[in-house]
Amino acid sequence: MFLLERAAGADQYSLVVRSAIDPVAPTRMLLDPAELATDGAVAIDWYHPSADGHVVAYGLSEGGTENSTLHVMDVASGEVSCERIPDTRAASVAWLPDNSGFWYAVYEAGSEYHRHIRFHRLGADHSSDTVVFDRQPTPESWPDVSVSRNGRYVLVHVMVNWTQIDIHLLDTVTGEWSAVVEGVEAQTSFRVDGNSLVGVTTRDAPNGRVVRASLAVPSVWETVIAERPDVVLGGCAVCGEELLVVASRIAIDTVERYTLDGTPTGEIGLGAVSVAALDADEGRAFIAIGTFGAPVTVQRFTTADGVEPWSTAPDPALLPSLTVSQVHYPSLDGTLIPMFVAHRADVTPSAETPLILTGYGGFAITESPAWMPNLAAWCAAGGLYCIAGLRGGYEYGEAWHHAGRRADKQRVFDDFHAAADWLVAEGYTSRERMAIHGGSNGGLLMGVAITQRPDLAPAVWCAVPLLDMIRFPQFLIARLWTDEYGDPDVPEEFGWLHAYSPYHHIHDGAHYPAVLFTTAEGDTRVDPCHARKMTAALIAASASQSERPILLAQAGRAGHGVGKPASMRVAEGADVLAFFSWQLGIEHLV
Repeated sequence: MFLLERAAGADQYSLVVRSAIDPVAPTRMLLDPAELATDGAVAIDWYHPSADGHVVAYGLSEGGTENSTLHVMDVASGEVSCERIPDTRAASVAWLPDNSGFWYAVYEAGSEYHRHIRFHRLGADHSSDTVVFDRQPTPESWPDVSVSRNGRYVLVHVMVNWTQIDIHLLDTVTGEWSAVVEGVEAQTSFRVDGNSLVGVTTRDAPNGRVVRASLAVPSVWETVIAERPDVVLGGCAVCGEELLVVASRIAIDTVERYTLDGTPTGEIGLGAVSVAALDADEGRAFIAIGTFGAPVTVQRFTTADGVEPWSTAPDPALLPSLTVSQVHYPSLDGTLIPMFVAHRADVTPSAETPLILTGYGGFAITESPAWMPNLAAWCAAGGLYCIAGLRGGYEYGEAWHHAGRRADKQRVFDDFHAAADWLVAEGYTSRERMAIHGGSNGGLLMGVAITQRPDLAPAVWCAVPLLDMIRFPQFLIARLWTDEYGDPDVPEEFGWLHAYSPYHHIHDGAHYPAVLFTTAEGDTRVDPCHARKMTAALIAASASQSERPILLAQAGRAGHGVGKPASMRVAEGADVLAFFSWQLGIEHLV
């Protein structure tokens, strides 16, 4: 089993290998990026081992840029080969069975777009690698590659936009390509299982269904597990003679068990968790699970032994004892929105309780239980932490996503504003004791809260934000997001965007909350210019800076978040909680 682990005190995650059979066998370090940079700014972005575990390809980037260079290591010896392939951001790699070469995703040199699939033979000059797949419907399309265990069938998943994934199948024996699904607005993910494809799709099933298709006729699908109205299906894996399927009920995951023909046989008991990863091979499955109360842990599952811990759990004495509940509140249009409320077990919320509220609301991302050090620290000190499951996410499947995107994006903001108002009205806190935060798309959410509802909370942390919604496609990789938000070059969509674009709704002399903007020089997703110019505009406009300052913290040698050294994360977290405590008038919590 290959995984990334960060040791206590380390700045970055290391690539390690562990036994998938013996739980007490020692872990072996393959690569510690601390050896590559004295300031901890080199990170392992991704890794893909061969099926037999003899070799592993991995991507390294520096300064948080996510601009990876592909490397290859012999696992037994730890020797790194001469392969150095640049422009492999967030790459997928699919190995030949004999490990002599691989298919991989790569960009054109110097381009943020035009991602395609090539084949590389070990030891060859990568500049002459054959282009295998470049059928992108748009320059922003995002292909990834995988391969069957025997190396005959190559699968290419192409994310055309945030609601559509096309899939193409290559038979390497005949050299023929087949369209598994193309031009259909649906999210689909397949893997090869023997002579079939098996996976989850939202085609004709917004909450997801598990389907199987013959490799001989891959465009004809048979439903194995039908869609259900109260469950959203995520990933699935074949584990021996069973199908394991991630099933989510309002952001809380379980792993369901089925026979290969779709007959249910039970669930794997995990508690109130999110499933961060699920993989299976040779009758064993590994499940990475997240909770609000502890960092990610790995469990192993076999039919014979059930679930077993397969990673070292942190010392419980270091973690707060949390009470987590899920509540529902009405948004502006009456829609009920789910929200997690977390606090220390002995705390009874009241109007005097300091509260942090966050949300995201976009790109079909579910706000599920996950380890957040700031949440743990704030709750351990006696505060409340709330996470709203806004429309635009995936708490109720694809319909929930569609309800908060493009022309309907204002619903996301209304959902968030309603959460803050409801928490005050219900006595969980008071207005002067509330702080709000969000990052990336959640940073856009904060920008809108600042400009539409400056009274919402006295303190705001706006991290790596998107704020100029008229010019955003001009910067870095942002054309990838025009399908989710709209394209300002299209007159009707310009109207959607301008109606809420935070940068364009700052008013001179208005009384704005205290805001801490954070960004980083190496951010290659959301250009730091968004945070910089919004800071400048608010400083010029705000009439309340003597009490509510507008601040900007820009990190060097860091990016959007991937690969950010732990010491930087800790320092930023401390700054944020100090900023909130200062602005909420808290000398100490209890």
